[in-house]
This record gives sequence, C-alpha cells and structure tokens, in this order.
Amino acid sequence: MKKNIILFFIVSAAIFLVAFFFIRHFIASNGEPRASSSKIKAVTTLFPLYDMARYIGGDNIELTLLLPPGVEPHSFEPKPSDIVEISEADVFVYTGKFMEPWAEDIINATGGKNVKVVDSGYGVKMVPAVFHDADEPAGSADPHIWLDFDNAKIMADNIAAALIEKDPANINFYRQNSEQYKNILSALDNEYRTTLANCESREIVYGGHYAFGYLADRYGLRYLAAQGVSPDAEPTAGDLVKLVDQIRENNIKYVFYEELASPKIAEVIAGETGAKMLLLNAAHNLSKEDMENGVTYFEILEEDLSNIKLGLGCK
Repeated sequence: MKKNIILFFIVSAAIFLVAFFFIRHFIASNGEPRASSSKIKAVTTLFPLYDMARYIGGDNIELTLLLPPGVEPHSFEPKPSDIVEISEADVFVYTGKFMEPWAEDIINATGGKNVKVVDSGYGVKMVPAVFHDADEPAGSADPHIWLDFDNAKIMADNIAAALIEKDPANINFYRQNSEQYKNILSALDNEYRTTLANCESREIVYGGHYAFGYLADRYGLRYLAAQGVSPDAEPTAGDLVKLVDQIRENNIKYVFYEELASPKIAEVIAGETGAKMLLLNAAHNLSKEDMENGVTYFEILEEDLSNIKLGLGCK
C-alpha cells in the first residue's frame, strides 16, 4: 500500500512535468512541432535490455539506461524525471510486469502515443517464482527471464521489431544485427552445455536472491538460494542452517554471491562451512566502473561460466 501511494505521487508529478515540457517546447517553437532527431531515442530499464538495444540499434539510436549505475533494480523507484524521459522517448523497453511492476502504471499515466512500448518478455517461456514475499505474491513468475538463452533471443527479436517499426528504412540493418546477437547467444549456450556436462558437483549454493532458476533448469543444475526472488526477502535462521547443513553434507567447496548487493549472507555461510566465495552475476545492472569500461552482457555470461566451472569442479 505504501509503495502504491508513493508511486501515485510520483506519477502525478510526472504528468505535470510532461505537460510543462510540452507547453514550453510548443511556445519556444511558436507553435511548430519540435524538430526530431535523426536517431531513435530509446530508453531501457535493465542492463540486459540496454545491451541488446545497443547491439541491435548501433549508431542509429540514442540509448539511455534508466537504472543509474550500481543501483539494484528490485528496489528501484522511478523519479519524475525518469518518467519524463520515458514519455519523450521513441521506444521504451522493459522486461515485464513481474520485474518492473511500476512500468505499466507509468505507461498508462503518461499516455505517450508516440512512444513504442516494448514488453521484451512477450512470448518468452516463464516459470513460477520459487519464493514469495510481499512484493512477489503467490502466482508470480520468476522475472529473470534473460538468463535463459532462448528467452534472450525472443527479447532481442522484440526489441528489433520495435526499432524496425520506428525506422523501417533500416530494416535490414536491425535484422542483421539481431541475427548476429542471437548467433552469439547460441554459441554461448553451446559453450555452457559443453562446459557443464561433466562436473564433480551439480549444486549451486547462492548467498543471494533467487535469480538463477532459469539458468540452472536449462543445464540440469540444482540451485539453492538464501533469499527469495526479491533481495529484500531476508532468509530466516532456519534457512541458513539448512544451507550450511547442505554444504557440509555434500562437501560443497564454493558458495556464490551476487552483484550490487551486500555479500554478508554468503560470507556468513562461507564462514560457517569453510567454503570459498565466487561471484555469480545475474547482469541486472552494472557498476559505474563497468559501465564506463563498456562491459557487455556476453562478457558477464562468460565470467559466470568460468566461475561456475571452478565452483562445480567441471572438467
């Protein structure tokens, strides 16, 4: 209820700002429409979407990642300026209602007829969320859809289709880039299958929120996470005891921790069991340093595979 009230005030403020900017531009141009940019203005919510749009759109788009660097997306609340950014875009790409529950309210409130809204998760295969809390009630789906390579291909196609709709003159450019992106995903998928085919252990113990269900299911791994789908869902003492017992019983040598969140839970588990720690990055967002260095989604996936290989003792 508190989040809904806050979102109501944010959206109301944003509507006022959108109207203000429209009037200002109208007056400044003496009633003439504002000159449009030669590039498509695209706004994405999460980093995987940003990376897909960056690759597919290339220099034909002016791209913005809504999430500030280093911000954990599950706790993200859009500011009025973010909503103005969306309303002035040509294309707005989000993951889906389970990952960004605030997006649909903003879309309805701004009423941006010129904005092509892309639910990138349209048509993907979703699985039920394993854990539930106040933000992810029973019946919710696991929102981390980009960690299944088949889903990621569908997301890339959805983004390409939106860019083609806005810029049909460059249809071959967007289609070619989309196909190249999907070919890289296929190569990575094969690399994951080959690498994870023969491992001493098939059990990932994750000292973070439940983000890797899709990946684990795709490659036949067992996945145990300390928290629910949202990182705000704190594990109970009983949950931690079960994980510690599981690690000791199965002689698990590594516990994984997540990006952009405190590794405290993983540190506690490692301290109790003597296990070592490894990063497993779900690629929700990037740190400021990684963003400045141009880190890609593919590079994150490669590093994840390297760490999983080490953690599970794969040959």
